[in-house]
Order: sequence, then C-alpha cells, then structure tokens
Amino acid sequence: MTSSPRTLRLHGDDDVIVALDTIPAGTVIDGVVASSRIPRGHKLAMTAIAMGAPVRKFGQTIGFASEAIPPGSWVHDHNCSFAAVAHEHHFASQIKDVERLAPEMASTFMGYRRPDGRVGTRNYVGILTSVNCSASVATFIAEELNRSGVLAEYPNIDGVIPLVHGTGCGLDSEGEALDLLQRTTFGYATNPNMGATIMVGLGCEGFQIARYKEAYGLKESETFRSFTIQDSGGTRKTVAAGVDAIRAMLPVVNRAVRTKAPASELMLALQCGGSDGYSGITANVALGAAVDILVAEGGTAILSETPEIYGAEHLLTARARNADVGHALLDVIAWWEDYVARNRMSMNNNPSPGNKLGGLSTILEKSLGAAAKGGTTTLEAVYRYAERVTTRGFVFMDTPGYDPVSATGQVAGGANLIAFTTGRGSAYGCKPTPSMKLATNSDVFQRMSEDMDIDCGTILEGVPIEAKGREIFNQLLRTASGEKTKSEQLGYGGAEFVPWQIGATM
Repeated sequence: MTSSPRTLRLHGDDDVIVALDTIPAGTVIDGVVASSRIPRGHKLAMTAIAMGAPVRKFGQTIGFASEAIPPGSWVHDHNCSFAAVAHEHHFASQIKDVERLAPEMASTFMGYRRPDGRVGTRNYVGILTSVNCSASVATFIAEELNRSGVLAEYPNIDGVIPLVHGTGCGLDSEGEALDLLQRTTFGYATNPNMGATIMVGLGCEGFQIARYKEAYGLKESETFRSFTIQDSGGTRKTVAAGVDAIRAMLPVVNRAVRTKAPASELMLALQCGGSDGYSGITANVALGAAVDILVAEGGTAILSETPEIYGAEHLLTARARNADVGHALLDVIAWWEDYVARNRMSMNNNPSPGNKLGGLSTILEKSLGAAAKGGTTTLEAVYRYAERVTTRGFVFMDTPGYDPVSATGQVAGGANLIAFTTGRGSAYGCKPTPSMKLATNSDVFQRMSEDMDIDCGTILEGVPIEAKGREIFNQLLRTASGEKTKSEQLGYGGAEFVPWQIGATM
C-alpha cells in the first residue's frame, strides 16, 4: 500500500493547494484529478480559473491566470503571471500590543556590554576600508595578524576581519551614494559586536576619511585608528602600521567579558534566501513566532528586503503604529517602483530561478510568505538603509532583496544576530554578526546538515509552529551567548560585507 501525497490548503478562499509531496499525474485529491505531475512545494488548481482572473493563495492574490486554468492543473509561471495589485490600506487597523514580560520572567543571554549601553554577541576587531583601492592592504593586515598566531593570546576576541568593498570612488563626493556608504561604514564601526576598528584608505578617493571622521564625530583612540596608503608611505608601511595598531588594541578588546544581559538587548535581522514553496508555510512562519516572543521580551526585530514584501505591504500597513509609519512604508514601495522602472527592470525579476524551481511563481506569492518572518505584532518604525535602529519592537528597514546587501544594511543598523530562512540551501554567514540558518524543509536540512542550524520541515510532520518558534528563540539565546552557528563553524562571513551601491559609477 502507498500513502496519498500530502497537500495543504492555506485559506478557505484559495484556488490552489500546495503539494507537500510530489503528486503523480492522475492522482485524485478531493475529487480533483491531477492532469500532470505536480512537484513538491508547487501548486495544484482545485477550481477553474478563468483567463485574466486572480489566482489566490494565503487568501490573497498571488498572480493572474495568463490562460484558462482547469481544475487539476499545475499552477506556475507558465500560466500564472505577475501584475501589480491595487490594495486598500487601513493604517493601524490591526495593531497588536504585546504585554511585556516582568523582569523576573525575562530571558537572558551572556553578552558584551559596550560603553554606549548596547550589548554585543561577538567581540571582533574590524578593518574597514574607505575605497576598493585599499581592500588588498586591509586583507594583508588581517592575514599577517592571523599568520602570527597572536590572537591565541586573546581568548575573548573572536577574530580580526577585513571588511572590503568595491566602491568608495567614482561617485559624487556629496551625493546619496557616498552618504549611504559612509552610513554603512559607520554602522559597522559602531556595531556592538565590534570591540575595535581601524580604517584604511588610499588617500585621494571620493570617500575622504578625514571628512568622514568629522561628519560622524570619530576621534583616534585606543579602539579606533585610521591610515591612508599615500600618507603612510606605500603598501608595506601601511600594512606595518595597521598591524602595529591592532596589536596595541588587542589587550584592550580582550578585556571585554561576557556578562548576563536581558533578551531585550537583542536586535535580530530577519533574512530569507533561496526561498521555496515551503518558506511561507514553515520556516518564515516559525521565525515570525520567535519574533513575537522576542518583542514580548522587549527586543527588536528588523524585517527588510523591500522588493520581497512587494504585494504584501498592505498586511504591514495594517499593523503600522500610526498613519505616518504606514505612509513611510508606502513611500519606500513607491521609490522602488520608480527605481526599477528607471533601470528597465520589473519588481517581478524576483523570484529567482531557484525560487521558481522550489514552487514560487511570482513576487506576490514570494512576498506573502516572506512577510511572515515579521510575526504579528505592531510595526513600530520604518528606517532607511543602514540607518541606526533605535526603536524597540518590530521595525522595517528599506534594503534590496539581495541577501548580502540587505544583511549588510541591517548589521550597520545595529543588528547583533541574524536569522536566515532558506528552502534551497543558501550558503551565507556574516561577520561580525552570527547568522543562524533555518531550513524550510527536512530534505535541505539533512542534505546540507553542516550548513543548517534548525529543521523547520518538522512542522509538516506535526510540530506546532509555536513550539518551533520557541526552539528558534532558545537557539538565538544560545547563539547570542557564544555558541557558534554552522556558518561560523565553516568560516563564513569575511566576504559578505556588501554595501548597497546606488547611483552612477563615474
């Protein structure tokens, strides 16, 4: 005997069901005969959908039938097309204020309390660069320190990391592109997971270190130093100066010790990459449950990836604290619509080929699942890319959907943890902020067990979403206290600093 393939209808108004297992052609499900093989994670039409009519999943429109779709059909990008949906926005209509836990009931972790009061989950020394021309020197400094073995003498330091990028010159010296890069760099320099930083430049670039220090009030100290290759006398001398500066910093940084801190000091960046048809059913929903716990603890969660909430923004504006917050989100959406039009692109360029193989047909479908990462509580604020996040609770930051660029903005905003859901198996890590991987299905978790931290596919076997959310939250506390994630064990994070490059390169 063989068991029938499992399926899931997410809402009573849906036109489609999700194949949790592959559905062979000819299979009868609730009186509907599958006319072709339906891959797992994909959609089967349960009703006739007329050409041009909306296709509904999650009780929402995920696309429009590009041809008549009979019951039993495989529904995907060959017959379900993208078009913008005009939603009504009912600002602040679904505010959900959670009751804060009493101090004696609050969860805790072991972190590094910084002079500004924030708490780090890691203790790194960073080598920042003002321009791509100094990227090699930054890397040479880190390599020489690592070769020397000196870090073994400082057990409270997680490492010395070069954070290099491909811009810093060839841009307007007073424009948006430079402002964004400077804001990102400052955010990394002051992230609570950084114990100290040096900054290395060439000297003649558009991103002038002296002006940057003046703009942000940075002064040379025992935890911040800056150099330029031209003023230092060339490559070798700059490397020597950088190595000497960091050697002097190491005893200072090593004095930091982990102490007990409340979970309210956690700032969690929410990411999803390599999404599939299970993402909005398992991992994203479970992460949303963990976010609700964190918010109740007084902590902060940052939802981002603006192109990947496109089509679901009406669900977020309903949760906005007030109309100003709701309009701020809509302003961001409008900017993106204009941005992609100017670049002759479409908001539907995402989902990616891998997302489509996993069952996602349009950006509307992907966004409805992606927004679930944000849980159910009130949206308190909307931030620009890499802007310092100061509001507690659930917030939004405008970023691209591309994961390294998005996470870079969140870390610059102050995130000291990242939770990253994936259905295809994204290989990603982030220094200085640890990234915890949540697999949307058990197949990916088992096949990539050295990369995945939590199996959310067990939700399909009956594990309650609330229980999985609690499991995720508890793992976040352990990670914040120093337990290494799988990506940290593999050494990921050195190449994932990718500031958003916007505007013309001249």
